[in-house]
Amino acid sequence: MEAVTSSEDRPREARFDARGLVELDETVPRVAEIDGERARFDARDLTTRQINLELRRLLYEEGVTDVTVLNPGARHSLGVGVLTRCRINFEGSLGYFACGMIDGPEVHITGRVGWSACENMMSGVVVIDSNAGSLTAAAIRGGDVVVHGQVGARTGIDQKGGTVIVMGDAGSMTGFMMQRGRQIICGDVGPGLGDSMYDGTIYVGGKITSLGVDAIPVDKTTHEIAWLERKLDLYGLKAPHGVANLQKIAAGKQLWNYDNLEPAERKLVL
Repeated sequence: MEAVTSSEDRPREARFDARGLVELDETVPRVAEIDGERARFDARDLTTRQINLELRRLLYEEGVTDVTVLNPGARHSLGVGVLTRCRINFEGSLGYFACGMIDGPEVHITGRVGWSACENMMSGVVVIDSNAGSLTAAAIRGGDVVVHGQVGARTGIDQKGGTVIVMGDAGSMTGFMMQRGRQIICGDVGPGLGDSMYDGTIYVGGKITSLGVDAIPVDKTTHEIAWLERKLDLYGLKAPHGVANLQKIAAGKQLWNYDNLEPAERKLVL
């Protein structure tokens, strides 16, 4: 006689839409080990959606404030849309769009990340122990993104606030169309640094291949030097040749032109 297997005993399989773009399984895995305000779970056999669902359950329903995720497996879009104060530790590497649209959490990633990490971040801290791909910290508005390794091209593109700290080298077009905020790049930077930047500040410790359109070198103030020391000390970091030797790049403001704005837009800006 053939044994009957219940649906609960069968292996969980991810379902997708006809185009293969969306994981339709909304079942929360409930695999975490909870100890007071701390929790940890192994993500090795979970899908991207299941990992994020488990995170949201722990942070929003179980009152957990410190979560460790083991074996994230470089999956894309993990830790996105977290809008509460908490700590999240990813023990491993993450894929594209890691920790996007977050507001409040302190995230530690022990490996590397792919493209567009921390995109549209509002506040909080993300520390990446290894390298990060292109478009890191795209359009962030606040918080700190700290990369201990290197970053790819267009880091901080359209940055509107916050601070990006890179201990290694940065790729081409870093700070492209930057609007506000600060970047501290301790290594070398590729061509087109600060191209079309509207405002904000970029500090570079290494060699600058070339400056972008309307990006110019300017002198630092003693107040800025003190701020740079405090900011790096916050994460136990040091500029290789000292903060006093960091080059400061800012907008030349030659591209500022309000004449092409609509009247209503001009009132908002001016």
